[in-house]
Amino acid sequence: MAYVTGFFAADGYITANKRGANFWNIKICDKDLLYKIRNCIGSEHKIGVRKHKNINAKLQYCLQIGSKEMCNDLRSLGFSENKTKSLVVPNIPDRYLAAFVRGYFDGDGNVWVGYTHKERINKLCVIRSVFTSCSLNFLETIKMKLEKFYICKGVVSKGKGNYYRLTYSIHNSLKLYNFMYNKRAFNTKDLFLARKKKVFESYVKLRL
Repeated sequence: MAYVTGFFAADGYITANKRGANFWNIKICDKDLLYKIRNCIGSEHKIGVRKHKNINAKLQYCLQIGSKEMCNDLRSLGFSENKTKSLVVPNIPDRYLAAFVRGYFDGDGNVWVGYTHKERINKLCVIRSVFTSCSLNFLETIKMKLEKFYICKGVVSKGKGNYYRLTYSIHNSLKLYNFMYNKRAFNTKDLFLARKKKVFESYVKLRL
């Protein structure tokens, strides 16, 4: 559930209607992952499809579950209805932190592999991993918690919009990869977004 909590922190939200019913929602483009999340929480709720007005945009898949108890549990973890700027990192035991971070990264993270100094004869292939959030406090807390696992030198910066970034360069991106997919705590049955994991693995193979 730590993964689901992390993913909800990134891409989930709580709603309440006028009759007092509470719902928690996740809306993403990755259909397969959403079905896995639904199975993880033991739900049989229907997953809806939302078409975007832009015909070139990807389809979005939505899971909505009505449960006041679950919503109150999420509120107790610091996830309010308007959590965008007030998002906080829940008090998660260290043994579950990797799954939580992986969940958030799959929702609001990005990993990039490419070349720098292209004008030079010897180009440098690099990897960068980035967490994004509108909550500065959330990213600073993630940075602090990752430092306990020797994932250091994260740089928090203001983005061009109303958001912040936590960025790691080569060596600490690889440490982050090992942390999130550590073989001692991770197996292929665990929840993860395959396309992001593959980007990390593509860089690891280049270094072999």
